[in-house]
Amino acid sequence: MNDKKSKIDIRSIDTKEFELPETLFSRDIENKVFQGIISHTLADIEGISLVGGNFIDNIFGRSGPESNKGISASQDSERSSVNINIKVNICYGLSIPEKAEEIQTKVAEAITLLTGLHVASIHTIFENVIAADPVGKQNPSGANGNNQAPINEEYSDEF
Repeated sequence: MNDKKSKIDIRSIDTKEFELPETLFSRDIENKVFQGIISHTLADIEGISLVGGNFIDNIFGRSGPESNKGISASQDSERSSVNINIKVNICYGLSIPEKAEEIQTKVAEAITLLTGLHVASIHTIFENVIAADPVGKQNPSGANGNNQAPINEEYSDEF
């Protein structure tokens, strides 16, 4: 047998003959991202409040995970979709079907626009009816909203 190693000129190999595997791109979106998007979206809808959370705290990120217990999202990475559950309170006198449609439409648009995921389902749960406080009835002192008693003392620099 001939034990001589044959030399292959690397420059003569045609690289078009190699099949390279496709690049796999993946992205993971944490639940906090969905909660933030939904919190911002719900903040623009009048007559509802998120169960277990304060919109201002959620917007500024000052809240813990327990304050977003009204929002949960589960992703299906194979289908690039997300399922969302939202628990809200609604003001007395508002139409629940109309508010549900408004919530679901706005949330689906925001999630699709910002994440690129298909929203497979949005389950809106109305947990409580809250009283709608008109601006004039919030302050018993009158329409000007000034709850302070008039100050009858003069200002002086003496202590």
